[in-house]
Amino acid sequence: MAEDEDAPNAPLIGSDNQADPSDPWVHEVHVERANVLSQEQALTSPSAFIWALTFAAGISGLLFGYDTGVISSTLVSIGSDLSHHPLSTLDKSLVTSCTSLFALIASPVTGILADKLGRKRVILVADVLFVFGALWQALTGSVWGMIAGRSIVGLAVGGASLVVPLYISELSPSAFRGRLVTLSILFVTAGQVVAYVVGWVLSQKPHGWRWMVGLGAAPAVAQFGILVFLPETPRWLVKAGKTEQARAVLRKVYGKGLSSVVESVIRDIDREITEEEEATSKRRNHIAPTKDEWPWLTLLQDGSAELFGVGGNRRALTIACLLQGLQQLCGFVRESSLAFGIGTDRNQNSLMYFSATIFALVGFSSPTLASLSIAVTNFGVTIVSLVLIDRVGRRRILLYSIPIMVIGLILCAVAFYFLDVTANQGEVVGITTAGRHSFWAMSILITMVLYVSGYAIGLGSVPWMQSELFPLSIRSLGSGLATATNWGSNFVVGLTFLPMMQFMTPVWTFVVYGLVCAAGWICVWTIYPETKGLGLEEVGGLLKDGWGVQKSLDRVRTDRG
Repeated sequence: MAEDEDAPNAPLIGSDNQADPSDPWVHEVHVERANVLSQEQALTSPSAFIWALTFAAGISGLLFGYDTGVISSTLVSIGSDLSHHPLSTLDKSLVTSCTSLFALIASPVTGILADKLGRKRVILVADVLFVFGALWQALTGSVWGMIAGRSIVGLAVGGASLVVPLYISELSPSAFRGRLVTLSILFVTAGQVVAYVVGWVLSQKPHGWRWMVGLGAAPAVAQFGILVFLPETPRWLVKAGKTEQARAVLRKVYGKGLSSVVESVIRDIDREITEEEEATSKRRNHIAPTKDEWPWLTLLQDGSAELFGVGGNRRALTIACLLQGLQQLCGFVRESSLAFGIGTDRNQNSLMYFSATIFALVGFSSPTLASLSIAVTNFGVTIVSLVLIDRVGRRRILLYSIPIMVIGLILCAVAFYFLDVTANQGEVVGITTAGRHSFWAMSILITMVLYVSGYAIGLGSVPWMQSELFPLSIRSLGSGLATATNWGSNFVVGLTFLPMMQFMTPVWTFVVYGLVCAAGWICVWTIYPETKGLGLEEVGGLLKDGWGVQKSLDRVRTDRG
């Protein structure tokens, strides 16, 4: 892919101008970073402090998984409890889709707030929204009240899905950043499992659905009580002029005996902030100033100019949006297709639209248990991703796992070709399984597990490493736009899946998803550099002059040597 060129007056940060390696100061910086990297890599595991921070922040992932997962069991249990009539197809559609829509709205706004207020405060605000939304749903007596409650949860989910990986990334040593961010994704999948277990237990209880949604408030209260005593990220603290607080946090992160690493990280952050401020000052000379009484507009203008006006930052945004879009456009949708009638579940792909029917055909009588089995697969394979992501690397794990997804989707399409599927407006009303058809029904179950396994080990986790691609000054804004891409793609897939099933047939629907995955693999191979082991202040160097793929592969080979 051709590399773009920036204007001659582009700022040095993220620009295509390379520092002169013969400059003694540049040489000193490179030597210092190499020494620090070797000391970081000598660490055998994260400190107890960073584990505690990660688990505390990861509760948001549990909330994320639970609140979006529990809606499956909730909708089949409501009956006539809302507005005194059974939920219509439109009611179910609005209840399920509003969460994604409001998460889409919240993501870019959260990106701006996280820079202004800090990462931790935004998580605390999300906790308040989680509690308010859960209790609202549990107490409401109308469909529109339920939609309002789900919308509030959507705001919380949109904010948490952005800021929690960002919070963990900025606190983690570079050698463990991948697995610690993946741990937050593991919490999401654990939340799904908990949601299905709770749904299974309470679905037959009178008004049990109110307890299902109301229980979502408990983890949020617990997280708020824990996180209020935990620190802000050192990157944000330095940016806010609180360097001593940042130094104290980093000492706890790295433990005793690595004071040189702490000081080097502080210097790297200071150096990056200084360069960004100089670049912003130069850029403002070419932009009409905004009124002093509009500081938020000035902040947004500066951030947008740096994000879109600098080649390296545009490339970072392209990669982040590509991965987040691919995570959903591959067929994975977070919101339940249960709204249209056949017991599918949260955060499973569109393939899961048929899951309850097919599981019933091969002996599973409970749709919730069927969904649980797939959620357990997702959870289990995410653990594999957690172990491998810092060893294998982000790029390689995607290049290995996406073909598994393609194979799963194509085999699913083949299996559907040999099944007699009767559908009405996209809804399955019958599947003939006599004779050979029972083999193909079982084959679809196997392809579901294969596909979900490929997804969980790669695309389920890697896109959330997005914050490492951006420099500090635009990290929140860039991550916010990438997260909005995720939720926007989620909304598109949820909107188009049923029409595709109706007009294209299941066979061609899953072939299209397979082709999307294949195209995504080509894009990853072409433009996504390997970032494992790099400090947050170093990743931007890969994208200064181009996509940095070859540069990153050369570095990996050197490290192995």
